[in-house]
Amino acid sequence: MKSKPVVMNHFSTVHTSFVIDFTFDTNITILMGDSGTGKSASYSFIKECMSMNPDILCINYLDYQKDIGEMIKSVTGKLIVIDNADILLDDDIRKYIALDDNNQYLIIGRNPKNLFTTKENLYELTSYKNEEQTVLGLKNYL
Repeated sequence: MKSKPVVMNHFSTVHTSFVIDFTFDTNITILMGDSGTGKSASYSFIKECMSMNPDILCINYLDYQKDIGEMIKSVTGKLIVIDNADILLDDDIRKYIALDDNNQYLIIGRNPKNLFTTKENLYELTSYKNEEQTVLGLKNYL
């Protein structure tokens, strides 16, 4: 399922020697990849921006005891970034996300099941050096 982003087309931030430079082509972006490729580090850099950008809501394993479904359903107009999505999202929440046209999602995990996605939603990190900084971006997974 490919639909246009509803909150932001681009997100960029600088954290010490890292630059996050993400362009979103779809409303649901699933960031996949092997362990150690920078997915969770990217999440933490985005989470640092959450306090300054009211359009961002970050959820990860620290929120495991909370009602994730209620957290998502209670907001509108947010880029919702979910790390460890494989353990946090049950099938009901995944179906809600797939049909939610009020928020945009960056889902970090390995299992896109029940999100009604196509290959256009699957991405992995790219990285390159720009002088002293490492720039992390998105590229199609398949």
